[in-house]
Amino acid sequence: MSKNGKNTAGILAGLLAGAAAGVILGMLYAPEEGKETRKKIKDKAEDLKDQAKNKYGEVSEKVKDQYGNISSTFKETASSVAHTVKDGYDKYKDQIVSKTADVVKDVEAELNDLKK
Repeated sequence: MSKNGKNTAGILAGLLAGAAAGVILGMLYAPEEGKETRKKIKDKAEDLKDQAKNKYGEVSEKVKDQYGNISSTFKETASSVAHTVKDGYDKYKDQIVSKTADVVKDVEAELNDLKK
């Protein structure tokens, strides 16, 4: 995950924890019966859990999308580089073969001249 993604996840976790603590403290100091307060805390905890799951899903999808985009871009770039290298190799290979053939002919001619 990127550094930005870690920061976002940390901020999200901090906000959820702060909200949960605020809700719980508010309910504990509210002038209601314990049973009612516990029910509200439980309900609010369920709501916060659902919100956290939703946010996790959203962040997870964004990360997957970004990974897919980066992966796709990398594959395209790697393919392009591979084709460029192959084209360059083919070009220089043909030149080397041609030069080698010329050198072989020159050497053969020199050997023939030496044999005479």
